[in-house]
Amino acid sequence: MSAVIVAAMIFLGVGAIVAGLVWPRGENVIETRLSAFAVRPRTLEEMELAQPFSDRIIKPTLQRMSRLVLKRTPHATLEKLRHDLAVAGHPANMTAEDFMGIRGISGVGFAMLGLFLGLMVGKGFVLGVAGFVVLGFVGFWVPNYWLQSKISKRKKEVQRALPDALDLLSITVEAGLGFDAAIHKVTTKWNNTLTHEFERYLAEMRVGKPRREALRDLSTRLDVPDVTSFIAAVIQADQLGASITKTLQIQSEQMRMRRRQRAEKLAHEAPIKMLIPMALFMLPVIYVVIFGPMVPKLASMIGFK
Repeated sequence: MSAVIVAAMIFLGVGAIVAGLVWPRGENVIETRLSAFAVRPRTLEEMELAQPFSDRIIKPTLQRMSRLVLKRTPHATLEKLRHDLAVAGHPANMTAEDFMGIRGISGVGFAMLGLFLGLMVGKGFVLGVAGFVVLGFVGFWVPNYWLQSKISKRKKEVQRALPDALDLLSITVEAGLGFDAAIHKVTTKWNNTLTHEFERYLAEMRVGKPRREALRDLSTRLDVPDVTSFIAAVIQADQLGASITKTLQIQSEQMRMRRRQRAEKLAHEAPIKMLIPMALFMLPVIYVVIFGPMVPKLASMIGFK
């Protein structure tokens, strides 16, 4: 009998707890009236949770790691990194400090992976340390490789777009437009890296930066030899008072000639670059097709003897 009473009490207690959790609560009259007249200020925890995950977790981690890496980074290396990020177009609005933090996190992550793989595969401390050092170096170098690939891709895009842009510049200046108006015409015609930098040049001109300084900054940001040559010719023509129309015509012809020379160079390099895949993939197949039928006869002759 006592066991039945205990079971019933437990059942009623559990039922009361469930009902308290599930049953809808009545509205608080005071809070309802206050919410009609004023907005409750958010707490510090709510404000922090309202921020994106990258601002709460990723960026503080990058900042802490960048401070550790920057203490051991020479000033010249940091300046070169800032220049490389500018030439790459500041991907993801990344600063030099953010990039150094990414390199540090990548190096530590790869090093720990190398240590884990070395201990698991070799089951020895020496192989684990070797994996820690090798993969740590690889992880520290991978972000730099990614940045250099961004720079190379951006330079190639600018190099391909420059001859056509100079042709349009030359035509519009001959038609009577000024140099800056012709630059604006180019920016409305295409949408690429070169036109984006031209737009930035025009924006700097509008805020009062001198033309020569804005052009030099444009050359520094792109760091393409063809663009440097073109801007140097424009600055020299501006300083000497020479005809900008004639300068643009000469530069346009030179850029077209350089583009043709680069195409011819790539065409001459193509047969040499094809030798390696041919030797690795095509010639063995040809040998199999030619000498394959001879294998059974040779085997039978050898077996007969």
